[in-house]
Amino acid sequence: MKQFIAGALMLSLIFTGLIAPGPSLAESGKDEANGSHKEDGTIKMSTAERVARGVKTSVVSQRALSEIITAPGEVVINAYRSAKITPRVGAQVVARHARLGEAVTRDQALVTLSSVEVAQAQGDLIVSDQEWQRVKALGSKVVSQKRYISAQVARQRAYATVRAYGMSKSQIKALLQSNDAARATGEFDLFSPQDGRVISDAFIVGEYVSPGQVLLEVTDVETPWVIAQLNPQDSARVQVGAKVSVSRDGKTWLDGKVVQQYYRLDEATRTHPVRIEISNSQINLAAGEYVDVAIETTDASSSLAVPKQALLLMRGMPTVFKLEGDVLRPQAVETGVTRAGWTEIKSGLTIGDVIVTEGAFLLKSLALKSQMGEGH
Repeated sequence: MKQFIAGALMLSLIFTGLIAPGPSLAESGKDEANGSHKEDGTIKMSTAERVARGVKTSVVSQRALSEIITAPGEVVINAYRSAKITPRVGAQVVARHARLGEAVTRDQALVTLSSVEVAQAQGDLIVSDQEWQRVKALGSKVVSQKRYISAQVARQRAYATVRAYGMSKSQIKALLQSNDAARATGEFDLFSPQDGRVISDAFIVGEYVSPGQVLLEVTDVETPWVIAQLNPQDSARVQVGAKVSVSRDGKTWLDGKVVQQYYRLDEATRTHPVRIEISNSQINLAAGEYVDVAIETTDASSSLAVPKQALLLMRGMPTVFKLEGDVLRPQAVETGVTRAGWTEIKSGLTIGDVIVTEGAFLLKSLALKSQMGEGH
């Protein structure tokens, strides 16, 4: 009976507002789910909670800030990773083994040709090889020295001739192992000298092609060049190996680096061309396409700097979240120049401080929520 009267009295006091009801289970667990925070914007969040919420930190240090030089550029094929497939003798195209746009590998047959000159050279090789094998078997003590050397030289000359016409060592080996003059048909293959992609195939089966005529072009499309046209004064501040960003639309950027600088200025524009190599594995930039180029130059002095995304505007001041144990505290800072995604810090931080570099917007929302109160 006493317990019933005490409970009724408690309910009466709650309804009259003299005693506030305690937090619900859902409310009591809210701070644990969100990380506890105070009205000054300070947030307490354990390491496990930071990992779960994608909050990452890094140590503040000095960094050589880079100035960005922007310039127009044009995508061209990487001549050091490209090859033109040409016959060395007049021939007729017998068969095609690769098409435009296909990926090919080193030593893959691309086209089969047939030539009267090659047929003659193949026959000469078979005959000279047979003679050489006989003479070599007899030995220089049985045959005259002149015949021995002549047979050796004739065989070597015939071998060099078919190699010069484009036959591979494996093709020549198969021809000689057959020991059959009927195999001297004049047919031979042209092979790819590298891995890459076929970017041109200007021939038709049955066509007669001349020596030096380009039948196919193969290039490594994943490492093209970009030729950027710089003001000569700007190019003097660019070093080989400098980091570069390249974009076709100003939104998506590819990483690259300066690999060479031209000796001559462009006669028409009086600009200084710079050769850039980029990684084109993500976006297929085409040769001849115009792009925007951003090249980093390095200052001589280093400054205290933080990633640009670590900075937020709170109460009208640039602010970072500084980690002290499990406490994340808003720290107002004075900023300087921003270059290549890094912002100079003039005051507010020291070397060795740990700040949030990813997830700062989440912390800002929690801090603002605590300052406004849960009811707003």
